[in-house]
Amino acid sequence: MTKRDKREEKVRQNPANISIEDFEALIRNYGYIEAGAKHHKAVIGDYSMTYKRENPIKSVYVKQLLKFIDLMQK
Repeated sequence: MTKRDKREEKVRQNPANISIEDFEALIRNYGYIEAGAKHHKAVIGDYSMTYKRENPIKSVYVKQLLKFIDLMQK
């Protein structure tokens, strides 16, 4: 299992306590980040979402990101 896979598994097991670094690393694995002032935009395939950069990241953003990743892989 690669470091990338371990990070994703960690995020999937506990979406309520994820650091901004882990969250953004997961975004970069599947897409890219468009920078903004307070809110950044995660773009993964045809899906995009804005999120507030705070530590730890809110679980609603993590769950939405995981949903986009799962939809993209189908």
